[in-house]
Amino acid sequence: MQQPSYLNFDAAKYAWKSDIDYKKYPERYSVGKGEQGVLICEPYKSEIGKYWRFKTKSIAEESSQKIYDLFNEYLAAGDFVGADMARKYLQMRYTRARRYTNYRGGRKYDAAQGHVSLERGAGDPEKADAAKVFYARWKAAEANEVYAAMKKDWKHARA
Repeated sequence: MQQPSYLNFDAAKYAWKSDIDYKKYPERYSVGKGEQGVLICEPYKSEIGKYWRFKTKSIAEESSQKIYDLFNEYLAAGDFVGADMARKYLQMRYTRARRYTNYRGGRKYDAAQGHVSLERGAGDPEKADAAKVFYARWKAAEANEVYAAMKKDWKHARA
C-alpha cells in the first residue's frame, strides 16, 4: 500500500523556508528538483500564484501565457529565481491538471482509508487539454537558452 510522501515530511530539512524573501536574498534559493519550493518562496508565490488556473483549456491558455510572460520578464530583469519559480509553476500546473485527468477531484489518496492510493482513471478527461497547454509552455521555458545558461551558472556557483 503506497502512502504519500508528505506524511513523513521534515520541515527542518527542507531547503526552502517561508520566512525568507527570496527577492531580497536570492542566494538562499535552491533550484532543487521539479516543483520543489514552489508554494513557499515569496514574493514569487504571491506574484505568480494568482495567475495559476486550469479549469478549462481557454483558462489554461490565458493562465499559462501570463505565467510565461512573467518568466520572460524575470529573465529580462536578470532574476533567475523568479524565472525558475515561473517555470516551476508551469510544470506544477501541468502535473496538477494531469492528476485531475487521472483521479476524480485530483485526489490520489483517500485519507479516510488511511491514505491508501485511489484507482487511476476516474478523473476529468477535459483537464487533459489544460495539461497540454501548460506542458507546452513549461517545455518552452525549459528550452529557453537564456534560462538554461542562468540555471547552469546558478548551480555551478553553488556547487
